[in-house]
Amino acid sequence: MSTFNHFGVPTGTKMDGMAYLEGGKVWYTDPETTPYNIEFLFFEPDSPMPDALKTKCHAAFMVDDLAAAVEGQNVVIEPFEVFPGLSIAFILQDAALIELMQQTG
Repeated sequence: MSTFNHFGVPTGTKMDGMAYLEGGKVWYTDPETTPYNIEFLFFEPDSPMPDALKTKCHAAFMVDDLAAAVEGQNVVIEPFEVFPGLSIAFILQDAALIELMQQTG
């Protein structure tokens, strides 16, 4: 089962209040601070993140079992722990970029 969580939008502008994911060299907003759960992403020029994430909007869904959800999928970013209690992965389903999220704690 999956539940919609947020919609991610790459932006060319760094915004006030963004948090930083050091390993990905990406700044991001908290989607819960917007009325429609939009997360804005700003990538540093040398970000190692895949081009799909840097250029495509994505829909994000909470899942019960992240490992099962990515099995057999076209995985763009393998599952990893963003911070304690939250693991994510990105897949491409046809032309759609999807973020899968699992609360682990």
